Amino acid sequence: MTNAAMEGRTTLEWDKDDIDALGLLKVDVLALGMLSCLRRGFALFEPLVGDVTQEDAARRAVTLAIESFGRLDTLVKNAGIIINKRVLDMSLEEWESVFAVNATGAFLHAREAMRAMVPAGRGAIVNVGSYACFQAFPTIAAYAASKGALAQLTRVLALEGIEHGIRVNAVGSGDVVTNILNHALEDGRAFLAEHGKSAPIRRAAEPGEIAEVIAFLASERASYMVGAIAMADGGMSVALP
Repeated sequence: MTNAAMEGRTTLEWDKDDIDALGLLKVDVLALGMLSCLRRGFALFEPLVGDVTQEDAARRAVTLAIESFGRLDTLVKNAGIIINKRVLDMSLEEWESVFAVNATGAFLHAREAMRAMVPAGRGAIVNVGSYACFQAFPTIAAYAASKGALAQLTRVLALEGIEHGIRVNAVGSGDVVTNILNHALEDGRAFLAEHGKSAPIRRAAEPGEIAEVIAFLASERASYMVGAIAMADGGMSVALP
C-alpha cells in the first residue's frame, strides 16, 4: 500500500491466497500476514505464513509487528473466501469455513490488535467488506451472512475502540479483479471483470482503487469516521435490482 496517507505507519495486513488485492505482493499460500512500515515512500515487509482462522496466528502476527517495528498502528483485515452454492446444496463444513475466514478471523485479529493498541491510546482497524454486507442474491448465503456479520462486528468494535482512541471502519467493495474465485473457476479474474459490468459504473474495480479507500480510512484524514462502512462498489449498493 503505497498511498502517502500511510507513510510512517506500521500496518498489519492479512489476505487469503494473495496480497495482490492491496497491490502489495503476490504469493500463493493459505494465508499470509504482511507487516509494512512505510518510511519516505519505501515499504519494509515482514511476512508471516499462517491460518487466519486460528488464535495463535493472530497472536503471532501482532507480536511480530511489535517486535519488528516497535508498535502497531493499523490492522487491515482483508482475508476472505466465497463458496457459490445454493443453501440446499451447501454442507455445514462449507458454511463454517466461510464464516471462519470472513467473520471469526476478523474477530480474532481485531481482538489481538486492540489489546496492543489500547495501551498506546491510538490505532486504526479497517475491515474489508462487500456490497454483500447489505445485499444478497442466490448462491452467496454463507458469504453474504458472513459479510453482514463483519459489518456489525465493525460497528461494535468501533464503539468499544473509540474510547481508547482506536478508530474502526470498513470498506464495502464491489467486484474487484482478484484471485478470490480461482479455486472454483478457470479464470476467476475474467469472471469478476465481466460481472463488474453489472454495476452502474459498468466495470469492476482494480485492487489499487480499493487500496486507496483503505489507506484513507486508516489515515488521520479519516479522523472523524467511526464505525462507517465506506462503500466503494461502483454504485451496486444504491442501484435498484
